[in-house]
This record gives sequence, C-alpha cells and structure tokens, in this order.
Amino acid sequence: MILFYFSKAGGEDWNLSSPPLNRDGMPVLVDDDLRFEDENGPRPVTLINRWLRELPISGAPAENSWKTYALQLKPWAEFLSAHGIALFSDHQRLRDGLSLYAEHRLSGPLEVRLGASSWNLAVKTIAAFYQWAVSEGHCQQVPFSYAMGSYLRPDGVRMETARNLATVRGARRHATRKYLERPYSDLLLNALAGNDPDGEPDHTFRGRETGRNAAGGSLAISTGMRLREWRLLTPWEIPPLPRQRTTVPVPLSLAPPTTKGSKGRQTWVEYDTLARVHDYATLERAAHVDGSRWHPVHALHVENPTYEGAYLNGTYRRWHLLTPAERLRLVGPGGGSALLAVQSDGSPFLDWATTLRRTSARIRDRWEPAFPHVHPHMTRHTMAMATLERLVRGYYQQAARLVLDTDDDNAMALYLTKADPLLILRDLLGHASVATTQVYLHLLDTQRVFRQAYEEADPDPAARREADAEFQDTDAR
Repeated sequence: MILFYFSKAGGEDWNLSSPPLNRDGMPVLVDDDLRFEDENGPRPVTLINRWLRELPISGAPAENSWKTYALQLKPWAEFLSAHGIALFSDHQRLRDGLSLYAEHRLSGPLEVRLGASSWNLAVKTIAAFYQWAVSEGHCQQVPFSYAMGSYLRPDGVRMETARNLATVRGARRHATRKYLERPYSDLLLNALAGNDPDGEPDHTFRGRETGRNAAGGSLAISTGMRLREWRLLTPWEIPPLPRQRTTVPVPLSLAPPTTKGSKGRQTWVEYDTLARVHDYATLERAAHVDGSRWHPVHALHVENPTYEGAYLNGTYRRWHLLTPAERLRLVGPGGGSALLAVQSDGSPFLDWATTLRRTSARIRDRWEPAFPHVHPHMTRHTMAMATLERLVRGYYQQAARLVLDTDDDNAMALYLTKADPLLILRDLLGHASVATTQVYLHLLDTQRVFRQAYEEADPDPAARREADAEFQDTDAR
C-alpha cells in the first residue's frame, strides 16, 4: 500500500471535468497496483480515503492530524491483508486480527514495535475509523471492547466515559510532562544568548545568531506558544513595547490559522521578553533581511505592514487570515523573509528543535551534566508551570491591582484581578477544557508554593518560625 499527500499543483493539465475534492496536504492511500477499484467494485482503500477526506469536518481540522491518522491506518490495513482478513470482515475475525496485531506491535520485531502511547494512538485511530464505518453501514460492529466509567468535572457535573480495553496503561500523564525549573530556564536562555551561567559572554562559544536564539527561546518560555505558532509569527504581530516597564504581562494575539485547531487565542508576554524581541527585530534581524536575495516560489511581497495587516502583492490582507503556507512565502519590504525568526541570508528559520538540542548538549558538556534534553514543547510546559505558580502565589493579581489603583485602563490587569488562576492558564494555553489544564497541578510543588506565600505575607521572624512549624510535617515526608 502506498501513501502520498495530495497536491493541486499542475491540476490544470489533468483534463478533468471538475477539480478533485481533496484538500492540499490530504493523505491518500492506494494499493500497490495503483488501482482504487477492480472487477468487484471500489476497494476498501477508497473507504479509508473517504474517512480521511472527512476529517476536517469531523473534529480534526489540523493537517498534522490527517497525516498521523493515515500513518496509523496504513500498517493496520497492510497487516490484515497479509493475514487474509478483509478490512470489513465479520466481527470475530476482525477481533482475532486485532489480537494478532496487538502482539505484533507490542512485542514483535523491534522495527515495528510501539511504546504504550504510540499503541494507544493506533487503537484510538482504528476505533474511530470503525465507528465511522459502522455509522455508514460498511461494518456491523466495532471490533473493540469498552469499560464504562465516570468522572466529576470541576463544575460538579458527572460525565460518563468509555475506556477502550485494547489500550495499555503507561506512565501517568502528569508524570510525563517535563518542564524546566527557573534556574534551568535561566541557564538555557543564557546559553542561547552565547553567555555563561552568570550571564557573562562565553568566549569559547563559536555559534551565531545568538540574538535570534535568545529572543526566540525567551518568547517561547514567556508565552507558551506551540512550535508552529512560534515559528510562523511575523515581527509586525509583536505588540509594541509599553512606554514604562510593567509587571503586568502584555497581551499577544495568535492568528487562528497558526494555532492548534485553527481556534486562535490570546496569550501574553512578559515585558523583559518583549524588549528582547524588539531588540532582535530592530538590530540583528534587520541586518539579515536588508537587501536579502531570498525569494520563494509564488512570493507574497509585503508592503506598508502594520500591527493589523499589510498589502500583499497589492491586495490588503490581515495577518490573522494568512495560512501557514502563505506566511512561509512572505517577503519583507526590504527583502528577506517576513517571519520574525530568520537565518543570516534572510530566509525563514524553522529548526528550533535542533537549536534547543545543541544548546542542551553544550550546557551538559560545559556546566550542568544533569541538564535535560530540551525539545520545543518543553518550553510550553515551562511557561505553564511558572505561570501557575505565580498565579497561585498571587503575584500577577498584586501587580494588576497596582495598575488599577493608578486608574490605568488595562484590560489585562482587570482580567487578572477577576479570573480564577486555572481559567487564566487555560485561556493562555488554548485548552478547550480546564480539565486539561488541571494536569499541571499534579506537577506543581504546591506545598513549597504556599509555604513561600505564607512566609512572604509577613517577613517578621515570628512568622518565619510559625511557617517552619506549619510545614514541618511536610518537610519530613
């Protein structure tokens, strides 16, 4: 079975009466003989493709999700075919095939073996496909068994759940959420800037683009942006720097086409990080794009850019409507990519994963052997944990009250004084449910946080002694 990704490029030469209904980037499966039907009519692969084609209107609008689901269904269909089992065989035969497939993927040859999380993703995908097939009348019953249960939502509503018994239990979800404590995040940002742990220049460092790397890393840790959101940002979407330094974060809007599920959201950025990003944009970045000869195919030339939008090839467009593919084709007014992060030749810089991996390795070799391997999503967890801790301790609320007390009409300050900490973090991260955000509570050292808040509320030595007594049992454990 062959997997390819559909593209409309060159479609004008296909001599078709109407264009195909596939979206660009949609995965398509075809049998090895390149046929979708035979003397018996359409082959089962056509139904897989139909299910994939309907994903954008079935709760999976992201292109990466389509590819993930196709990559899970392909080996399943190939495995069934190799064992003489039809894709829509009778219920018992499919269950027998599923049992064999589980053994094959969980304890089979090393090159096909899956970990718990990858296997559970495969089970979820196969189950979703067969649920669709049953609803469409192609199959009589889903070949899985389920255990029913329930849980209590934060608002007190009890919800029914169904757990697929074919899944396997891995590590608890909150135990796999890795993040950087403040000393480690500071160490990372110093290293990205080409400095040593004390913030002084590291004269042994021979890397380049330190301004970009430090600004980008700081932006990711401050905002909690996902990798795609982070690398597709343009400099004109960065909010202006407030005239005076403020402890209240500055709102940062993220365009819907760049966010997960194309929902769009508003996060925030700390003042010091925003200043660092503006410094990079006006100095190092400006030097790289000025006069750059980088020119993509079907370029979109930016003219008269503002915070809201710009003229692209003579037509005004708002930033929040541009797709990721269009953003990658943007050429700035003076040349070079119109994205915030660029390489020395003015082309877009997208490989943050490699930058973080190499920086992590340098930190381990030079200063801290226990420093972890940092991947882009770890910066998001780091922001979530640091923000939640500061929200629990009331730091942002206190800062917001100071702003409001000066009669400054600051919507972010008003929001911080009224909203629940978990709801604030939910909105910043773009979670659909606060139940997802609650996962971070398991990671937070709440005893340490509340102890510090208890002590800082009254610096009197008597309060310190009272705090020691209050948390003595916790420390003993």
